[in-house]
Amino acid sequence: MSETLSVERRDGWHKLTLNRPDKLNAANEEMLRALLAALDAAETDRVCRAVLLTGAGRGFCAGQELGPAMMPGPDGPPDLGAAADLHHAVVRKLRSVPLPVVCAVNGVAAGAGASHALACDIVLAARSAKFTMAFVKIGLVPDSGASHFLTQRIGEARARAMAMLGEAIDATRAEAWGLIWKVVDDDALMPEAESLTATLAKAPTEALARMKRLFAVAGSNGLDAQLDLERDAQAAAGRSADYAEGVRAFREKRSPVFQGRE
Repeated sequence: MSETLSVERRDGWHKLTLNRPDKLNAANEEMLRALLAALDAAETDRVCRAVLLTGAGRGFCAGQELGPAMMPGPDGPPDLGAAADLHHAVVRKLRSVPLPVVCAVNGVAAGAGASHALACDIVLAARSAKFTMAFVKIGLVPDSGASHFLTQRIGEARARAMAMLGEAIDATRAEAWGLIWKVVDDDALMPEAESLTATLAKAPTEALARMKRLFAVAGSNGLDAQLDLERDAQAAAGRSADYAEGVRAFREKRSPVFQGRE
């Protein structure tokens, strides 16, 4: 495993920590490929039922590292589309992995780093955290799903202003706008994020995976199409062992013990 990403296997879940703290966890190819591999490993690990993503040190992720490969040179401008493709692979994986992914934003989340956070299912942020669409500051446009996530969550007016001005917003405003789920005090961030991930690891994992698939298309589907998808997902969920256990537990007035994976 790459030193740019720390992987901890907990009881039923994996904790993935971006590990370039001296660079505010700015993303390079090695770290992004390590993150993709870790998400693949979590998906294939039958014991793993949830993932927590966070950053080491005082930042979550400062976005793409602007190393020599990203700079214009004597041979012409760099191919930033290729760099975007790797970030986009991470975003697609975070959205499609059939496990709940919690993100704990422990500091600055800038550019593609903010996009990676927003691609997770549930986002907690430290009160000192900040989100910024920094692309405009170097003459670039939002990528890694930023234009999609911002428009869907906070509306076009705020999305355009965040992107075009490049101003940072603090975690309290991000929560008020609906950009993230919850802001917590800095010293409470990791305990709360780990507790939440552990709770999700005991939930009906297949049901959560079906929810992810429903939400993935809810913004583009019409009502009739979405109702049909809900019907089919519910029919499949109703055939699961976790549904049978949930009903038994309800009738017996006890907490259910979900097995998660079929």
